[in-house]
Amino acid sequence: MERIRDFSTFSTLKKHNLYMKAAVVLAGCGVRDGAEIHEAVMTLYAIDKLGGTYHVFAPNVAQHHVINHITGEEMKESRNVLTEAARIARGKISPLTDYRAEDFDTLIFPGGFGVAKNLCTYAFDGPDCHVDRVVEKTIRSTHSAGKPIGALCISPVLIAKVLGDVTVTIGNDRQTAADIGKLGGKHENRQHGEVTIDRKNLIVTAPCYMINATISEIARDAEAVVKALIELTGKKA
Repeated sequence: MERIRDFSTFSTLKKHNLYMKAAVVLAGCGVRDGAEIHEAVMTLYAIDKLGGTYHVFAPNVAQHHVINHITGEEMKESRNVLTEAARIARGKISPLTDYRAEDFDTLIFPGGFGVAKNLCTYAFDGPDCHVDRVVEKTIRSTHSAGKPIGALCISPVLIAKVLGDVTVTIGNDRQTAADIGKLGGKHENRQHGEVTIDRKNLIVTAPCYMINATISEIARDAEAVVKALIELTGKKA
């Protein structure tokens, strides 16, 4: 199929399609205005470590703004979410419009402020936010296909906005937990290494940098999410 083109051929479908194939959606590159790089890399690492394969996607849209990660100040320039996310993916990335739920076993969203700025407008509008049309279609098509979705850090808010009645965690931040309730979801407090698994909706979430963390704790959270997704897909680890 043309749309799969360089999906790295999934390592020859990892021994006859027995291993999990994950689609990972990034929101740019950089915690303040894009994807959180540690969460993104540790998610990819966990998938590979546990025997799965992945392909990276990002929406081909302009970032809301660009932040200087040293000063925290907005910069007078514009960047593209897909182009920036390609830095993390080492160029092996596709626009999110190419995503098809039938090509993958699971869908994963690492966090970072880009989720709340580029994939939706939660950072500015709170529970009244709107979601990028392609991002919403991606989540809904995956959920309708009965395939699990993983969400790290702030990304569970995105899932709750689209799907409504889901059970998720963003750690223990009261305001964000309250907003999830306003979106129709249910929140569970969790610490590092703990995940919330909504088995009815096949949603797996973990706090990551919503709680102060070391990079090893981020790696542990990402691996816990990927392990749970493998279990839900029925694939091998």
